Amino acid sequence: MNGLENSLKSILPRSDGATIAYDQINGDGPGIIFLHGLKSDRRGTKASHLYDFCKASGRPFLTLDMYGHGDSSGDFIDGTITRWTEDAVAAIDDLTTGPQIIVGSSMGGWVMLKAALARPDRIAGLIGIAAAPDFTETLIWDALSEDERVAVENTGRLTMPTSYGEDPYDIGFRLIEDGRSNLLLGNPIPFSGPTHLLHGLADQDVPWTVSVQIAECLESNDAHATLVKDGAHNLSRAGDLDLLTRSLEVILGKVARS
Repeated sequence: MNGLENSLKSILPRSDGATIAYDQINGDGPGIIFLHGLKSDRRGTKASHLYDFCKASGRPFLTLDMYGHGDSSGDFIDGTITRWTEDAVAAIDDLTTGPQIIVGSSMGGWVMLKAALARPDRIAGLIGIAAAPDFTETLIWDALSEDERVAVENTGRLTMPTSYGEDPYDIGFRLIEDGRSNLLLGNPIPFSGPTHLLHGLADQDVPWTVSVQIAECLESNDAHATLVKDGAHNLSRAGDLDLLTRSLEVILGKVARS
């Protein structure tokens, strides 16, 4: 059992009565924040790897379950990019001090970018792992037929298959509608800090071209996309985690010198 699995869950109350479950390590230097993907949670393989890395190096670390995920309150079907961004920003404001580096996985990569834009004075660097901004429009809505779109609008939900051996899950039409007010790609993204975007060429869920497009849109001149030839969407193998560590160490070095 890793250190994160042994961690004692903490709760951050929100002003509307909702609660965010999180795990945290206190330490010195820039903090690391992990944002999970859609229908994932704060204690997955990548979060556990980062927890152990920060524990061993004495660095601050924070990982949280966004609304409707894991041990946080709320129903998943009511979740939106706006809500999840608000959760992340609340955690940054209430639970951290000083510069932070956000690591965002898949949907968490979209929230990562939105949080960085909301708190530019606090976010010093970014690492995207198969980051998926705009996925509600480009990967879900655009793939639906006209009849399917009408059905989603009438029922308020869409059943999504998953490639991870789990039962399909429902997403709310409100997620798609809200996504349209949070689209990022195709316009400049005004974040100037160091950014590493890791993506597998064998990703069956989010095309690797999305990470390249993010790098193109970022105003930062220190944005890099690293493509893993045989990497799947989750990038959770030992070699993938080593790549994550190396990317984090590079950004930590740059933040320390800034």
